[in-house]
Amino acid sequence: MKLEKIEIPEIFKRNTPPGFKVVTRDEHDYLAIEAIFCRHGHSLLVSSVQIHGEPSIKIDVTIENTRGVLFIDSFWGSHSKLFSFFPGFIDNHALVEASCPFCGVSMMEPYTCDIEGCNSDTGIVFYLPGEHNRVHVCAKLNCPSHQLEIIDIPNDLVKAISHINFFGEGTDDLFGDF
Repeated sequence: MKLEKIEIPEIFKRNTPPGFKVVTRDEHDYLAIEAIFCRHGHSLLVSSVQIHGEPSIKIDVTIENTRGVLFIDSFWGSHSKLFSFFPGFIDNHALVEASCPFCGVSMMEPYTCDIEGCNSDTGIVFYLPGEHNRVHVCAKLNCPSHQLEIIDIPNDLVKAISHINFFGEGTDDLFGDF
């Protein structure tokens, strides 16, 4: 699971919003999630499972008829995941039903995916620090669509950061280079 180098706008690095931090690896800067919550305020970051040396985001999931825990890379735009179950026989674009692993609240929401051909109308919502700051993610497994909603940052900058993706790190490459 290798991180691809993508430039982060300097203005965003200088004004990193609450919930994010800049992490340097191999002399390159990346954005990583530093604080993320369910709608009831439970922290979803766990240090017991780390991806790329940082705490991962833990959620309970049901995918098709399989239930378990999904750990998501906290590097913004990475799609590296670890499952508590073997996802090899699950449809590569199945719908993920997500909930908080601490209180069980559903994390599902209506969502219009912006990836051509996806056509999903369901998403997963994560809450960042600040009353109206959120991350919206397409609920289809392996769809790279995610949208950032941060009130105190200009919309064009938020949109640019929302479109950062490190492709190739879904379930297709689960046991690839570590």
